[in-house]
Amino acid sequence: MFAYTLRRLTILLITFIGVTIVAFSLIRLVPGDPVLLLLGERGASPEAYAAMRANLGLDRPLLLQYLQFLWNVFHGDLGISIVSKRPVIEEFLSRYPATLELGFTALLLATCIGIPLGIVAAVKRNTIFDYSFMGVSLVGYSMPIFWWGLILILLFSVTLGWTPVSGRISALYDIEAVTGFMLIDTWLSGEGRAAFFNAFRHLILPAIALGTIPLAVIARMTRSSMLEVLGEDYIRTAKAKGLSNLAVIIIHALRNALIPVVTVIGLMVGTIITGAILTETIFAWPGIGRWIVHSVTSLDYPVIQGGVVLIATVMITVNLLVDVAYMVSNPRLRSQGR
Repeated sequence: MFAYTLRRLTILLITFIGVTIVAFSLIRLVPGDPVLLLLGERGASPEAYAAMRANLGLDRPLLLQYLQFLWNVFHGDLGISIVSKRPVIEEFLSRYPATLELGFTALLLATCIGIPLGIVAAVKRNTIFDYSFMGVSLVGYSMPIFWWGLILILLFSVTLGWTPVSGRISALYDIEAVTGFMLIDTWLSGEGRAAFFNAFRHLILPAIALGTIPLAVIARMTRSSMLEVLGEDYIRTAKAKGLSNLAVIIIHALRNALIPVVTVIGLMVGTIITGAILTETIFAWPGIGRWIVHSVTSLDYPVIQGGVVLIATVMITVNLLVDVAYMVSNPRLRSQGR
């Protein structure tokens, strides 16, 4: 177990360094000069331009810039935003609760709907339920988030008027950021239930748009895993003992079928975070995805680099925890000394 964890940590460290190289290099391929954007055409005199580049450290060779960036990252310093002049880690932490709230809600929605759909599709194999559920999941997996988000806005916000178009809460409410999670903060505030349900209504459409693809993946994985387990000998033995179909499915089949499903749910964190970039942009959700998109347009190098590194760190940590949990929960892997 220890050797396996050590190997995983070594691989993840190499992956992390690769992420820093990508984050540092790709932004410098984007056309434009952040110094010119800051100074403007009239203020970009040769002297001011040279002084600004030296102040930002952009006048040094790229290799030295990267090594300095990597040194700072390992010391917890992700730099200062060129635009806002605030530490990148501070801006990230102020926006991360919004993304985490959206992502958790989307993943919860995908799990609570995807697993039952997969179970029914497996139990009702080759029936209208199976074909319908898997067909819908395939369509959901195939829909681009930006297109699906716009369709949801046009239908439920513009046409029916059931949900707000964008944001986390109406401007009528002044909610103090205690935890950063709007549902919790509105519940703790003195605004009453009206503020909570207003925040909840703002959360519905982004969560549906972001959770559709994970829902489809979880449903299909649950179906495949259930079909494999339902063909095992111990399932036939349980049925021969006279147990009801519900007891066989829930007690014997589902417990064993959930092992790969839980792994997939953990790996869906990457899909949630990458999908949040588009979702937050469409719904004007003030999270890290929208923050990074705005930073790209303003060529804010420290924010883009630091944001990508922080997101990658979250994903790497989650993947490590999922791998270790899978190793602990699966005796066959432990016996093989994976």
